[in-house]
Amino acid sequence: MDARFTAEQDDIRRTLRELLHKRCGPEEVRAAVDTPAGHDPALWTALAEQLGLPGLALPEDRGGAGCSVTELALACEETGRVLAPSPLLATAVLTAPLLLALGTDAQRARLLPRIASGRLTAALAVPGPALTTALALTGHDPRGGWAGGGRAGGVQARRTDGGWLLYGQVEQVLDGHSADVLLVAAHAGGFARSRVLLFLVRGDAAGLTRVRRTALDATRPQARVQLRDTEAELLGTDRVDVLPALARLGETAAACLAAEAVGAAARVLERTVEYAGQREQFGRPIGSFQAVKHRLADVYVQVQAARSAAYYAAWTAAQKTREAHEETAGGLALAQALQALRSAAAEGIQLHGGIGFTWEHEVHLYFKRAAGDELLFGPVHRLRAHAADAADVFEEAGR
Repeated sequence: MDARFTAEQDDIRRTLRELLHKRCGPEEVRAAVDTPAGHDPALWTALAEQLGLPGLALPEDRGGAGCSVTELALACEETGRVLAPSPLLATAVLTAPLLLALGTDAQRARLLPRIASGRLTAALAVPGPALTTALALTGHDPRGGWAGGGRAGGVQARRTDGGWLLYGQVEQVLDGHSADVLLVAAHAGGFARSRVLLFLVRGDAAGLTRVRRTALDATRPQARVQLRDTEAELLGTDRVDVLPALARLGETAAACLAAEAVGAAARVLERTVEYAGQREQFGRPIGSFQAVKHRLADVYVQVQAARSAAYYAAWTAAQKTREAHEETAGGLALAQALQALRSAAAEGIQLHGGIGFTWEHEVHLYFKRAAGDELLFGPVHRLRAHAADAADVFEEAGR
């Protein structure tokens, strides 16, 4: 096995880093999160037209670049370095794979080329308190109880002569306030035969209300989505088994999220090391003190370990056949990366002193990303505990 990146993968990373360095500095990030969309549409257009980022992991016959999860994870690592607010995670990582896997030929032909070109953004609306539960990263429910059950809670789907109507509410939808189309998980079939299906809802559909929520991490816009007898289109057919597809998506999404967190951790560590070489105490840079060196070295080790885990998770997710022990690689990599980001951001705040948590400095943005990501995709101990249960670690140890 050759673990080195190909020339094409290196080109993707280098070109994207150069573009983001020019177009997505700290001031641009602050300006973008204050817009109604929560991101810079001009930057998103550039990412789509110049680099084909939204369609990176989509097949060529659907308008994409025909790359794998590995290339998408590398792109997420670069966007994570600058905390670029964009629909990439919601559209390309969470929604497009489900459209590709479960959609009909007509749906794929209608939606995927527009997603690949950047002309269409999408968001995954999953009821319940934690997206990672639906993606089988922090738990597994074979009946989809995370979406609400029976006639109460979650989102309910009702078949009519003209199609489907949805009724319910989803509290946390990443980029849900600005997405052109929503992919909504809903219960159908009543209490006794209830099952989870996925539905496409247009952003301008009647009965749909979307309100952007105040979030700890402003670079990850979230919305509350309300559906009141909203017309929807069933994704695929009603015979599609949605829950295994969501679990498979969880592995690829975890690899991309891990790479994104690694990029953010590496960048805040770089900024901290740079500042430690400039700030002086007792007539010498604080970076020359052994205690500071040890703290930064510990963070460096964590970041490098997390990077290796993220790359391995991306590689395993790209394989068509995987060993049993590889099924938990994504969750473990995400746990490692979130912990590394938390440590890097915390040390960044401490070693930057009083300026580290001010609006004028960018380090506080990384601290909020670390805290916000653990709330959205963690916590770390639950990711690890579920991976251990899935791999029968404790049963093996007890034999």
